[in-house]
Amino acid sequence: MELHFAESESTFDYFTATRNYIHRHGRPVALYSDRASIFHVYKKDRAAGGARETQFGRALSELNIDMICANSSQAKGRVERAHLTLQDRLVKELRLQGISTIEAANEFAPYYLADFNKRFGKEPVNPHDAHRPLRPTDDLDSFFTWQEERKLTKTLVLHYKRCRYMLEDTVENRALRGKKCRFYEGLDGQIEIRCEGRRLEYVVFDKNPHVIEQGGVVPNKRLEAALALAKQHQVKRDAKLLASNAMTNREKARFLAKRANASRADDAPN
Repeated sequence: MELHFAESESTFDYFTATRNYIHRHGRPVALYSDRASIFHVYKKDRAAGGARETQFGRALSELNIDMICANSSQAKGRVERAHLTLQDRLVKELRLQGISTIEAANEFAPYYLADFNKRFGKEPVNPHDAHRPLRPTDDLDSFFTWQEERKLTKTLVLHYKRCRYMLEDTVENRALRGKKCRFYEGLDGQIEIRCEGRRLEYVVFDKNPHVIEQGGVVPNKRLEAALALAKQHQVKRDAKLLASNAMTNREKARFLAKRANASRADDAPN
């Protein structure tokens, strides 16, 4: 009913696939899945003070969709058999079509689905469609975001993913000190902050230093040498950051894209 190609099995990719599914079919009553960490929070994690539900589970809850996790692969045998077909027949079909990129595969997916269902689909015993239309209050742009809460400090600062988000010093914002504000992070990395139904404006400060050992740059008399030294430090810093687990694969890809754009801008003639 839905097929989506992605670089990795991530929450945001499931957001994309589920959103496409809802636009195509409507809201299902429930989704049946395995017990992967994207869908299921284990008891030991909850006992350690972790989240009570996953980001994907929270989005489904806001859409009034139940989440059912199978206890074993055998419990969802029909799905697993379909996966075997897709991992064999679909790969061969992509090769015949000369498709080798994710973008091209996603463009081809609707045509493959239509042909696959025409050849192998069977009419249900009960033709009733239990999917429900979206409600006027359903905001998919908001639901399918990564959401976390942070407490606003007395200095009107919020900390999220090694960045400081400073709010403007106003009477309205002062009244929010000590309260929890919610971060909404979209697929493109854009951040929105809300508290008590109000969207908050902010200025962001990155905690990661852009130049390491700045004191070592100052004694250099020539600007060219200073810039070369700064660039060396930045390259080392970026390599260390990309090698760590502090960033997700999607954030690393976004980081590399920004660095490539900045490099092209630096190389452009003035």
